[in-house]
Amino acid sequence: MLAISSCKNSVRENTAVDKREKKLLTIVKEKWHWNSGKDQDTTAGYAQVVKSGKVIYISGVPTNDLSPKGISEVYEKLNQCLKAFGASSKNVVKETLYTTDIEAMKKYNGARKAFYKDDFPAASWVQINRLYEPDAKLEIELIAHLEGAEE
Repeated sequence: MLAISSCKNSVRENTAVDKREKKLLTIVKEKWHWNSGKDQDTTAGYAQVVKSGKVIYISGVPTNDLSPKGISEVYEKLNQCLKAFGASSKNVVKETLYTTDIEAMKKYNGARKAFYKDDFPAASWVQINRLYEPDAKLEIELIAHLEGAEE
């Protein structure tokens, strides 16, 4: 069992104690939140991007527009998130796509494929009833791996 004990601003270091082995583990988190000057949204309780070690975790980016233009705009925003840590679509290893209309996503998949430029990640597509934002019809989250980054 791990116990979290300390945090710092922007780059967060969480010290955890592994009670089974009695040793300290340090988890360093760098955060980015939409060029807002803040590293996270304390009202909703999330950070748009968290980097820990060589891995970047990007929270879902939503849209209510299931057209090629709307889907492309989501991928443009995801690209902004990747760029905040010097990454691109080539670094993406996992995509999770949530939609209220899987058939529309299948129909307009070309907008998604253009983002990856024939270097596709592992991907899961899930049709759901509703997303966090009431009018959203699509939300995409990514996990990217930074090659050669120091841990």
